Amino acid sequence: MTPVIEFDGFTKHYGDLVAVEDLTFSVRPGRVVGLLGPNGAGKSTSLRGLLGLLRPSEGQATVFGVPYGQLDRPAQAVGVHMDGLGFETGITGRRHLEICAVAAGVPRSRVDGVLAEVGLADAARRRLGKYSTGMKQRLGLATALIGDPDLLVLDEPANGLDPEGIRWLRQFVRSFAENGGTVLLSSHQLAELAQTVDEVIVINRRTLFAGPLEALTADGRSLEDSYFDLVAGEEPVRA
Repeated sequence: MTPVIEFDGFTKHYGDLVAVEDLTFSVRPGRVVGLLGPNGAGKSTSLRGLLGLLRPSEGQATVFGVPYGQLDRPAQAVGVHMDGLGFETGITGRRHLEICAVAAGVPRSRVDGVLAEVGLADAARRRLGKYSTGMKQRLGLATALIGDPDLLVLDEPANGLDPEGIRWLRQFVRSFAENGGTVLLSSHQLAELAQTVDEVIVINRRTLFAGPLEALTADGRSLEDSYFDLVAGEEPVRA
């Protein structure tokens, strides 16, 4: 089975600074995979490399077997929501998604369906400057979905969501995978990840663990305890 995502010796140096080194892991179709690591571990560098926003010093990262920049219709293959990306606050949620639909090459008629899917139909005509943090997170997910992609790459998608919103996000991600999609999500909310993901990638500038969630917690410990012990030891573990 061809991986949806594959990192093969992915390395990024900034002068003498090593951001990530020899990252190697893959993500299979139909799986929800959590990307974990402490601050400065290289999660953002990894995601940016995957999405063609930076070039590796060595190795490569591919989606659907090719570098992101070689995808014919990237927005229809990969939906992206990156933490920290801002919105034009003077336009409405609907207008934002209409612009995204044109950029993605999909009909504007898709906007209404995506707004309903993320629970923002009633706020569609509200200016983004009036959106709460949680509403902006939902809009970010709607932006990722506008091209009807097969893969979602989500960076800290639960930030700013209340417990009900987090529960909704978990159900949405699971439903997306059950319908044949694949999800790679980066998050610091370990307890929530344990209820959401099938597999876990733990990095700290290099790959420390890549495999099923149950392999990381097989000794009965929580994901949190296993994760912190792994990062503290910094010794790669094979699933």
